[in-house]
Amino acid sequence: MEYLVIHWNIDPAIFRLGGFELRWYSLLFVSGFILGWYIMRSLFVREKLNPELVDPMLYMLLICTIVGARLGHCLFYQPDYFLGSWTGFWEIFMPWKGGLASHGGTIAILLGIWWYSNKYGKKNGFDYLWVVDHLVIAVSFAACLIRLGNLFNSEIYGGPTSLPWGFVFERNGETVPCHPTQLYEAGAYLLLGIVLMWLYWKKLDKMYRGTFTGIFFIGCFGSRFLIEFIKNDQVDFEAGMALNMGQLLSIPFILLGIGCLVYAFVKKKPARALPPERPSGPKAKPQTHYARPIGQ
Repeated sequence: MEYLVIHWNIDPAIFRLGGFELRWYSLLFVSGFILGWYIMRSLFVREKLNPELVDPMLYMLLICTIVGARLGHCLFYQPDYFLGSWTGFWEIFMPWKGGLASHGGTIAILLGIWWYSNKYGKKNGFDYLWVVDHLVIAVSFAACLIRLGNLFNSEIYGGPTSLPWGFVFERNGETVPCHPTQLYEAGAYLLLGIVLMWLYWKKLDKMYRGTFTGIFFIGCFGSRFLIEFIKNDQVDFEAGMALNMGQLLSIPFILLGIGCLVYAFVKKKPARALPPERPSGPKAKPQTHYARPIGQ
């Protein structure tokens, strides 16, 4: 089956102009946020929430994703380098040099959602868990696009394989087919997003708050945990470890997902938002920018 092997030698840059280059990874990364923005707006509209509230959420997510993912890589995978010298320390602030960790991005996003839900949630009828429940639907598709970006960078792939869909990553000097684990993860996240989206549009009124979050954490980090068994070590200290850093960091999120499902079925709080009733009649106060009925 050697003839089915894919020889992968794609240039990571779409084009170069002087010292500037546009990379496939950057394009797919930004596309994930744009797609997520459209998805979140549709969810807000369906539950009669002002879709303009999605804009500050997008800004928060951009900052938390980049800062959290960069810090996650520096602190979880290469603390000796980034904290061992001033040269390494200043490179923490240079994410374009490479090195982003999804676990760090997830932690930062969860903290950012705490700020967002406290600022906008109470007066609009949603809370922290409602935001996470809806956001994980969009994040699933964005994560799929980011892993495709890793494929274009010829990075984060697996060990040798004899399977017919193996990729020979020629830009890295590989001569034998390897597991395209970027595609495995992208496929898992895409499937997870489709399942969550179907549950939302077909079963929302039967779902409890926290269910979407629980399914996402178990599906996302459970698949990540399994795929890590065939993925190459990202840093030298992982050699010889029974579980690598990606797997160790996935375990708490899997447990958190289980906890969310237990919470959901104990509390039985509706997954749908409950926007507060707006006053009506001659004594009603004029509506503010963030209180306009949708469509006006």
